[in-house]
Amino acid sequence: MFVMKQIIAVRKDIGLSKGKTAAQVAHASLGAFKKAGSEARNRWESEGEKKVVAGVEDEDELFELKTNAENLGLPAYLVKDAGRTEIPSGTTTALAIGPGPDEEIDKITGHLSLVK
Repeated sequence: MFVMKQIIAVRKDIGLSKGKTAAQVAHASLGAFKKAGSEARNRWESEGEKKVVAGVEDEDELFELKTNAENLGLPAYLVKDAGRTEIPSGTTTALAIGPGPDEEIDKITGHLSLVK
């Protein structure tokens, strides 16, 4: 039996503050959750809603991860900032993948390092 999780990838190259990073992670997590099917959402919730936050080098890496996730049929949600605080409007900041089986998500994101 597999465990469900969600991973949120955040760009390291744009220098977001910790607070801004937290907000972008929240936007991404909720967006991907809404895209997931009810069975995946219910199972993930019943298992404790495991989330992992990792860093990516740049926007290109986010787009590559999104494409790979969609090719595996996993929900994926890309965040573009509104530009009201730290960064210009439309800046792509984060991507959430899942909830989905951790083994499937790890195929795409297993190489990423956790955000510290």
